[in-house]
Amino acid sequence: MKKSLRFLRKRWIGLLVLAIVVAGGLWLCLHPRKAEPEYPVVAVEPVVTEDVNIYGEYVGRIRAQQFVEIRARVEGYLEQMLFGEGTYVQRGQTLFIIDPQLYKAHVASAKARLNKAKAQALKAERDLNRIRPLYERNAVSQLDLDNAIAAYESSAADVVVSEADLTQAELTLSYTTVRSPISGYISQRHVDLGTLVGPGGQSLLATVVKSDSVRIDFSMTALDYLRSKARNVNIGQHDTTRKWDPYVTITLADGSEYPHRGLVDFADPQVDPTTGTFSVRAEMANPDRALLPGQFTRVKMLMDVREDAVVAPSRALEIEKGGAYIFVVRPDNVVERRFVETGPELENKIVIERGLERGELIVVDGYHKLSHGMTVRPVESARSGAAEKE
Repeated sequence: MKKSLRFLRKRWIGLLVLAIVVAGGLWLCLHPRKAEPEYPVVAVEPVVTEDVNIYGEYVGRIRAQQFVEIRARVEGYLEQMLFGEGTYVQRGQTLFIIDPQLYKAHVASAKARLNKAKAQALKAERDLNRIRPLYERNAVSQLDLDNAIAAYESSAADVVVSEADLTQAELTLSYTTVRSPISGYISQRHVDLGTLVGPGGQSLLATVVKSDSVRIDFSMTALDYLRSKARNVNIGQHDTTRKWDPYVTITLADGSEYPHRGLVDFADPQVDPTTGTFSVRAEMANPDRALLPGQFTRVKMLMDVREDAVVAPSRALEIEKGGAYIFVVRPDNVVERRFVETGPELENKIVIERGLERGELIVVDGYHKLSHGMTVRPVESARSGAAEKE
């Protein structure tokens, strides 16, 4: 009897378990579990702000700070050359000697005329001093006194003229010794010894170049000028209100960058109507004479600094007929296609003038499969993570 009861109990328990299993299966069939949606995965980066340097590139030519032609100011035969061609000469150093004999004779003649004028003036003064007392005693006439005064004044004027002639003759004689007006490197001579130089002959004797600092001449377009004015940047003028000054760097013939920077110190106030450009000049140190006047070079000029500018990676930007846009991920992971106004592009970044705020997340990879209003699963960009580690 007991065995029979145990058998029946086990059987009922089995039937109950089977019923529960069948009921559970029927319930799962009638109420299937909803599958979680698969959101597209996109790489995002936060929008940042930074100081952005805006550069312009131009073709420039190097010019010496001073380039002086040494010319003969008087006519004569070149007698001596007192320098080594291509060497450094000091200011005031004697370079050439022109035959001075003729000019020494002019000086001697002027001195003789001056001495004669002084003697005549002294005699006229003595005559006047003798006639004045006689005139006071009515011993001579008024005419005699007037003649004596006129003779004295005329002889005194002759002295002044003779002194001026002597000064001119001595100055002309000094021109026979040709000196360097500046310190710098001198070229080869342009005339040989014994050549007639001066007004009637070859006047250019040599040139002296001061190149321990050089000037870089280049041209900018009128559009560059308008853009700089829009940013209140006066090219060629020092502005104490800004933290930076327009500077230039240049590239040498081997492609390397010259280690010194130059400051822009002049901008032409008018545009050349034939080219539509205006001239700009920068001054640059040249202590090792690595830069030679006359060379052409590539000039890179700092035109503007955008402080705290909103910057986005260039790869995040999409361009269509309606304009440029970027996908922005909102806090609820919904993407928004936002049109933006772009500025200058530098390397792999672009300045966003309007449309983005610092800290917003933007899609940098995977945006080709997106549309406005989609929900996404954002992940940090690999490039962004690498930049943070650095």
